[in-house]
Amino acid sequence: MGEDGSARDLSKKIAPIKRFSGREHRLPPWLFQHRDLIHALENAGTISKEELSNTLNYLHFMDGYTLVHLGHRRFEESIIIRAYPEPCLGEKLTSRWSEEYPEELDLESYQFMHLIIDDGQSMIIVPGILEEMDKKGISVRLPDTSYATGQRKTRRYTCQDIAVDLIQDGFIAKGQLLDFNSNGFKIKVRPEPYCSFHWFNPDSPVTVALRQGDKILFSGTCRCVRQRGGHQLREIVLMPTQQRIDLFKKRLIRNPRQRLTPSPTIIFNHPFLSKQIQREILNISTSGFSLYEKADESVLMPGMIIPDLTIDFAGALRMGCTAQVIYRSEDKENHVRCGLSILDMDITTYSQLTHLISNAIEPNTYISSRVDMDALWEFFFDTGFIYPMKYRLIQSHREDFKETYRKLYQESPEIARHFTYQKNGHIYGHISMVRAYERAWMIHHHAAKAIDNKRSGFIVLKQIMHYLNDLYRLPSAKMDYVMCYFRPENRFPNSVFGGFTRYLKNPRGCSMDLFSYLSYTSLSIGAPLSREWSLEECSSMDLWDLNRFYRYYSGGLLLDALGLDQEVFDDEPLEALYARLGFVRKWKAYSLKHKGGLNAVLIVNQSDLGLNLSELLNGIKVLVTNPDDMPWSVLSVAIAELMAVYHKDRVPVMFYPAEYVKAHKVPHDKHYQLWILNVQHGNEYIEYMQRKFRISYQ
Repeated sequence: MGEDGSARDLSKKIAPIKRFSGREHRLPPWLFQHRDLIHALENAGTISKEELSNTLNYLHFMDGYTLVHLGHRRFEESIIIRAYPEPCLGEKLTSRWSEEYPEELDLESYQFMHLIIDDGQSMIIVPGILEEMDKKGISVRLPDTSYATGQRKTRRYTCQDIAVDLIQDGFIAKGQLLDFNSNGFKIKVRPEPYCSFHWFNPDSPVTVALRQGDKILFSGTCRCVRQRGGHQLREIVLMPTQQRIDLFKKRLIRNPRQRLTPSPTIIFNHPFLSKQIQREILNISTSGFSLYEKADESVLMPGMIIPDLTIDFAGALRMGCTAQVIYRSEDKENHVRCGLSILDMDITTYSQLTHLISNAIEPNTYISSRVDMDALWEFFFDTGFIYPMKYRLIQSHREDFKETYRKLYQESPEIARHFTYQKNGHIYGHISMVRAYERAWMIHHHAAKAIDNKRSGFIVLKQIMHYLNDLYRLPSAKMDYVMCYFRPENRFPNSVFGGFTRYLKNPRGCSMDLFSYLSYTSLSIGAPLSREWSLEECSSMDLWDLNRFYRYYSGGLLLDALGLDQEVFDDEPLEALYARLGFVRKWKAYSLKHKGGLNAVLIVNQSDLGLNLSELLNGIKVLVTNPDDMPWSVLSVAIAELMAVYHKDRVPVMFYPAEYVKAHKVPHDKHYQLWILNVQHGNEYIEYMQRKFRISYQ
């Protein structure tokens, strides 16, 4: 807490404490043990009666209280009792005792000494003259001059409705937070029924959690500064042992921090104080920001979580997030520097923040901004991204494609993000991604053309990696994996994606699986399956067999990304999210068995036409688990039976392993590599890109 020892304990709370039986237990008035504070008056600052009256009326307005210092007439001791002031006109102050006033107290045995006002940073000593004192309250004639003394380096604030859990080895105590400053806090706790304060070692660290309802506001290791109380109830002053919190694994490459003009500000209701706080941001990145506080007004403590914080950009744009204070250090005279990490932020807000920061570095980059659809289609055809064979696949449904893209690029739903490099309305680089599965996003539609000798393809690739570098840490993003498809003969993606897979040599960090692609036509429908064969929804045992096959054959991330056997705990599953936004996205796995044995799993993917221009999210993925006993004549019938959900003539079908189509002489059009990155290795990928292609991320 504060550095001075003279004034800390004057404002001890004496609120009713609930026993575990539910009965109220009231504490006696606190002994006054700070006579040195009174002796220090000769060096204290003075406060006029007018200033004192304004302070007292402010206390009344804010439901604050004063402390009444009473001295025993016989024993050399004194006590303090809390009292609530009535409005003050300047000459006299009348106050009523607080609800904790002990009615059995013999007031005749005490004489009035002083009024004490604790504003959290200093003590105001009021040497008034007693006019009346009884069991209801006290009236005091105010002096011409009062004194401010006991100056704390850091202001202390009274807290309410914050629950405390204190744990030390096998000892557990629960209670409430009494007061707080940026260096530490004071709690009042009682041990759990099966524990005892005899077990509590004040010289050893303790783990403390501060919470409001089900929201954790602080959790960390603290040391005991001092304690007071008996075996049933104690007040303990604690100080966090860490001045810097390491939330995440250290990264070699971090997203750049920027000083923006005008400087944004943060606005939040302090989780402990129920008071609105505003601070100016010094610099900001997609992972967090730093700021300065005056040391004597500091309210940020390392480890403290702020559930609802707003980043305000000159009143024109406000971004909400959850943040945590990760460090606090003295930076210059009477100032401390604090760093806050963004714990969570919805993806639309994160995109806005990334756009602001990226645009400050490279003015021609745009993230999920409204796009001129005519310019986008012209760009796709001009760069050859939509080549004749691809256009043949989509041309009969081109109006549906146009509508899907209008919604994706002009309404900017949270299921999709797009990145462009453009000048004067002309697009020169483009890449986008969609949330393809519950915990996996798919990168696609990467295309570029030259401008001013700039590698626009690398610029937008850098954009998306910069974007992903912090996004995956946010729970709202629902991102554990990033995936993309590319043709093996396409040198650029084979180098930037495939090259990293070969460099990492860890299929659990980044994997590639080769698929054969066939545009399957409904004219291929043959006879029904024979009785020896069955096609039905996958069971948990079928998925277990599939996992066993895939681990042996590949060991990669395909099944992790698809999440077929993973239970969905989100409040809104992906299918429901798409539906709410006016889109379609669903998938279902079917098992093809011969005499009860699993031979193949067919995953039926459905999405809006054009969500992916190659329709790789709107077709059937066939995973052949028993290639030696999977005749093409049978598999083709199973595929045909599942085609009915698509209502179109041609459906993309992808086969894995790719060798199956060659061994069984299945006609196919081309091959695709499915690249999947575990985002925990995302920073390694950025390091690889920086070294291999000299792409700077700073």
